Amino acid sequence: MLTTTDALALTGPLDSAALRRAATPLTVTVDAGARGRLDRGRRFFHGLRHGDGGGTARPIYGATTGFGALVGYAGRADEADQCDNTLAHLGAGQGPDLPHEICRAALLLRTWSLAQGHSGVSAEVVDRLTAMFATTFSPAVPRYGSVGASGDLIPLAYATQALRGRGHAYLDGRRMAAAEALTAAGLRPLTLDGRDALALVNGTSVTTAALSLARDTVRDAHRSLTALTCLLADLLGCDPGFLDDDLLRAYGHAGAVDAGARMRRTLTGIRPSGTRPLQEPYSIRCTPQLLGAAEEALRYVDAVVAADLGGVSDNPLFFPGDDAREGKVVHGGNFFGQPAAFAADLLASVTAQLGNLAERQLDLLMDPARNGGLPPMLATAPGLQHGLQGVQLAATAFVAEIRRNATPAGMQSLPTNLHNQDVVPFGTQAALRSYDMAELLALLTGSLALGLRQAAHVGARRPTAPRCADLLDALTEVIPPVEPDRPLDADVRAAARLLAAHEVP
Repeated sequence: MLTTTDALALTGPLDSAALRRAATPLTVTVDAGARGRLDRGRRFFHGLRHGDGGGTARPIYGATTGFGALVGYAGRADEADQCDNTLAHLGAGQGPDLPHEICRAALLLRTWSLAQGHSGVSAEVVDRLTAMFATTFSPAVPRYGSVGASGDLIPLAYATQALRGRGHAYLDGRRMAAAEALTAAGLRPLTLDGRDALALVNGTSVTTAALSLARDTVRDAHRSLTALTCLLADLLGCDPGFLDDDLLRAYGHAGAVDAGARMRRTLTGIRPSGTRPLQEPYSIRCTPQLLGAAEEALRYVDAVVAADLGGVSDNPLFFPGDDAREGKVVHGGNFFGQPAAFAADLLASVTAQLGNLAERQLDLLMDPARNGGLPPMLATAPGLQHGLQGVQLAATAFVAEIRRNATPAGMQSLPTNLHNQDVVPFGTQAALRSYDMAELLALLTGSLALGLRQAAHVGARRPTAPRCADLLDALTEVIPPVEPDRPLDADVRAAARLLAAHEVP
């Protein structure tokens, strides 16, 4: 079993880098401040639940009551039974398992939220969660079943059950019974009462994790397309006037000004060929406007992700005072994933338009009427060779799939749960869909990069801007020229990985 010395202390709000680190073994710790908050919150909950300190026991949703629309009925008196009652009825998910990086990122988010002390959970719950991260254990969680309204109830229930040794889990990438995986990982099963169990499922952690990871992939693609557009312009010998600072400032959008500045830096030293048309196609000429608008939209997504990563998603929340009789318990809707739903829908739109841009630039490269006289399909001997014809077909399919999935989810509310959940955000679907779309966008950027590398092989000029030449050299190092024809699926993936890691000005 894999182990690691990589460490993360939960001393402040999480960021997406921490979520990515959680995909592999990670030592997670909580400080004394978090333990103090957990202890105060737990004592306060216990006092309310049992009437400790001379007070009167109060009804608390999920601890003394049924769940959802059945809140008006009494729950089970035994706390262990109440835990089972919480989780058993949520075992209704279907479909393939979620990627383990989403599951582990979601549980890291859940750990952070619980450690704030407003959920009334025991410190033991947080300790068992942190212990899991030092191993490769990952719950098997079905994709379909969450509406993202009372949090990600069904997927988080599967994750919680796996941590209890029920259902299935992965260890070192192998799917097995969860109890077997826990034993092999050296982990003890979670022991929960009703409050612990409800706190583990009543949050938007799966939604936020998927959105954050998707946002990172789209940001990588945005950065890559900025650089690839510059390389395209240089290979073709375009005049960089479409990036003029005065022109873009007159446009009035800060994102376009910023995008133009980044592209001018990348194209420093470019020498136009003088053979291009007076005005380039929009897939070149309008890129600062397109990429700038995408940047402004991504900044909104960034803000939503940051808020969700730092917030507490649960219901109810406990705010203890100085002693057991002070403070308050508040029943509300901090598990409602509407911000993430809107952000994921916006991210989907950005992804679709960036995908359109990459596909159109690849098409321009393949077309001898527009690519400056390069051979069709960038084939060294058209007819005898077929160059990137298959890559373009696949890219077209990727764009079609992205467009099909870009329909907004966050406004398609359907009432459920006896109209207790009479309006729902569908944030989970929106975020998971955006995650899938982002992966396809990365493949589109890899396809375009492969086309640019092949263009240099079949007759495009050597880039005149040093930064563009450096990018082409990096691509050339990992991708051989396409001559003769060969399967290019691995080359597309290699180019996508290089772009994600490449430092672009």
